[in-house]
Amino acid sequence: MKKLIISGGSGFLGSLIIEHFKTMFDDIVLLSRKPSQPNISEQNQPLPNVRTVLWDAQSFTGWEKEFENATVVINMAGRSVDCRYHQKNKDLIMNSRVDSTTIIGKAIAHCKNPPKVWLNSSTATIYRHSLDKEMSEDEGEIGTGFSVSVAKAWEKAFFSSATPQTRKVALRTSIVLGKNGGALQPIKKITQLGLGGKQGDGKQKFSWIHEEDFVRSLDFLIKDEGLEGAFNLVSPQPSTNSELMRLMRKTLSIPFGIPSPKPLLEFGALIIRTETELLLKSRNVIPQRLTQAGFNFSYPKLEPALQNLLY
Repeated sequence: MKKLIISGGSGFLGSLIIEHFKTMFDDIVLLSRKPSQPNISEQNQPLPNVRTVLWDAQSFTGWEKEFENATVVINMAGRSVDCRYHQKNKDLIMNSRVDSTTIIGKAIAHCKNPPKVWLNSSTATIYRHSLDKEMSEDEGEIGTGFSVSVAKAWEKAFFSSATPQTRKVALRTSIVLGKNGGALQPIKKITQLGLGGKQGDGKQKFSWIHEEDFVRSLDFLIKDEGLEGAFNLVSPQPSTNSELMRLMRKTLSIPFGIPSPKPLLEFGALIIRTETELLLKSRNVIPQRLTQAGFNFSYPKLEPALQNLLY
């Protein structure tokens, strides 16, 4: 009996994972802070093999028993970074990632028959702001600042856990573009409102991955037993902010887009309680280890990806 455990599976990415793996596992367990989560497919059909188990992501309360004899663990738990970075939110962002990863490691360590593989969320934001150098797993340069410190602590908690019988893969994921959630929806909305010009100077690199390639890459990493360590989950061709917005306008047939200079973005971010880093940091990341391992992207280029997702 094949069993998949997903923590932090109630959001956009979790729903993609469930939809992709729903027929591949006999038992799919969602670890959640809430007593009930959607367990229906995209076709609005019940999924009898999906169930929710309560946890607090910090301590053992019975959920840890689910890890015995499990096949795969995918940890996506972590507070959203779409907020202002004051100290309270910083603590929540950091602790939600480190605590959940640490306690999962302890749960696996207690198993007599532990999971075969553990995929743990990380972020492509771990690399420095870069306009020219492409950041691979082997040659990428780790950045500085709060977001990077979170990523480093997250991966340290993951790789330092004592789980010798469980293969571990850190998912340095970029922005996942999807039809029904994630970052593409607000970008679509502002483009339709005529505000789809470049943000800042528009030169910042935009690393992204199509939702289909995101779940396919997870599948690939699970099935290839020789793969472990950190992997960049990004398309092989980073775009720029200017090109992203041009293609958005083209795909949506919007004739113009008012640009947003940095001072305006700073003001807007303050109003909507978020940070401009999400728009202005240049994420110039490539999936070197995935491509070397033989993974083929269905959507390596941005324009066909947007055409697929926006129609």
